[in-house]
Amino acid sequence: MTGTQYGNGREDEVLAQAAVDALVGQLALAPKPGLPDPRERTARDHSDLRWSAQALFPGLIAMAATARRTGEPGSRLRADLGAIGRSTEHTVALAGGGHRGALWTLGLLVAATALRPGAGPASTTALAGQLAAHRDRSAPRRPSRGSTMSARYGAAGARGEARAGFPHVRRALTALTTARSQGVTEPQARLDALLTVMSTLQDTELLYTAGPMGLRQVQAGARGVLEAGGTSTERGAAALRALDTNLTSHAWAPRGSGALLTGALFLDALMS
Repeated sequence: MTGTQYGNGREDEVLAQAAVDALVGQLALAPKPGLPDPRERTARDHSDLRWSAQALFPGLIAMAATARRTGEPGSRLRADLGAIGRSTEHTVALAGGGHRGALWTLGLLVAATALRPGAGPASTTALAGQLAAHRDRSAPRRPSRGSTMSARYGAAGARGEARAGFPHVRRALTALTTARSQGVTEPQARLDALLTVMSTLQDTELLYTAGPMGLRQVQAGARGVLEAGGTSTERGAAALRALDTNLTSHAWAPRGSGALLTGALFLDALMS
């Protein structure tokens, strides 16, 4: 898709479909430690999430079209994206729920891509950061889990990650490129990218459910898999199984890392 010019409704649909495909691809990846995937123990949840992922499509089309018409990453566009995002959240909830973090990430990246078609990942994530820096004055005032954890522990959270230009999305893209160059399978490359994000991300969902010590435990476990050679090695695969067992037993879900991997897969598809 490199260099595609998003100049009409059809191209907005193509862009939105690429985003939904990235989310579905992330959902299909296994074994993801602590996250829903196609394995039997989460089969029902996984089926529901795959279904509700499709409900993002109309909202993402609207975000792309709005960004293209507006033309600049200003406060007006930020407000419009916020309104579309809240409407889309409602639609997704009716379809089964989930994907709030992915919608935030994909919405900003889709809008940034529509604003500057053909730009590389670094420019796109930087532009998304400019968009996120504007305050959405119509957003609900009630504190969320993420904002509460950010205030309590000083974690960047989803908003901080976006305003910084999605550094963990860029890290995931680098991890994908590195793993592929080493000849591993595509699922293994994607799992290594996920673990790269998990190893350093201050996931506010994990802070809420596991606390600071639990978050550090998850980060250390992800680093352990990578230090063992990644998911393509015998030691790395064993470390991944141990990490998954640990997260599952505690009901710890690194959802922020999953959402950011989705953003990386979206940008990766645009470069293909």
